[in-house]
Amino acid sequence: MQRFERFQAIQQLDPVQDNCEICRQLAGYEFPWDITRSLEIALFRTFCVPSVADLLDRTAEFHHRPQKRYDDTGLMVSLILKWGHDTPKGQAVIQRMNQIHGHFPISNEDFLYVLSTFIYEPVRWVDRFGWRKFSDLEKQALFYFWYAVGQQMGIQAIPTSFAIFEQYNLDYEREHFRYNAANQRVGESTLRLFLSWFPAPLRPVIQPFVYAIMDDRMLQAFGFPTPQLWQRRLVEQVLRSRGHLLRYFPPRQTPSFYSDEPQRSYPHGYDLTDIGPPKMLSKLNRPKA
Repeated sequence: MQRFERFQAIQQLDPVQDNCEICRQLAGYEFPWDITRSLEIALFRTFCVPSVADLLDRTAEFHHRPQKRYDDTGLMVSLILKWGHDTPKGQAVIQRMNQIHGHFPISNEDFLYVLSTFIYEPVRWVDRFGWRKFSDLEKQALFYFWYAVGQQMGIQAIPTSFAIFEQYNLDYEREHFRYNAANQRVGESTLRLFLSWFPAPLRPVIQPFVYAIMDDRMLQAFGFPTPQLWQRRLVEQVLRSRGHLLRYFPPRQTPSFYSDEPQRSYPHGYDLTDIGPPKMLSKLNRPKA
């Protein structure tokens, strides 16, 4: 298979009817590392919204069990991308997600914003750092994929086009991103989680470069320091160079989904019934009468 052969095959698909297959190809074969990183940024961005951060701060899941909270979110998103929203396996994941969310007072507009990040953060990341950019067809497929997921989640008033939803995403951030003490607490817990993946002596060196990935609006909302210009340029150059080099690598022949990787929270494997806050698992897994 040539480097652009899969891309050319994707362009023959329909972004509405084939959105599950297109997104499976993008997340599993074309951009597995990039989409995982972009969804980490998407997760981080949602904590810049005080109403989202306040809820997470009260539940304390990101303070006491940040790795499990991260893994559970990553697994659910990855499994939906892997199986599709139109299969029994994919729909079971969405149902589990709905069960968990149903225990918390989350506003429709917050649901809408979080849903939008799953579309636009991967697009922005891949356009900046990917070995190629997304085509318009692929962007439309991402929109229709997450639009369908949003409908199964019961989210109301989802914008009906890629452009309109993108404007919602931008307007929401301008209106809602602002500093809040809960933002900072949740952001710091998440930052400690990211740094914990590296050897302890390297963490102080790596931390400024994590800040360098964030834009000014995120930094201000978290109360994080502004990185030096050279740090931002270095991060940008390294990520761009990685994408440029990948153009000369052979295409991936086997899928690489986050859900197929070893999970720190589940060293012996996991089942869908393991996903969720520990104190809620007995209720979530209780057989229906």
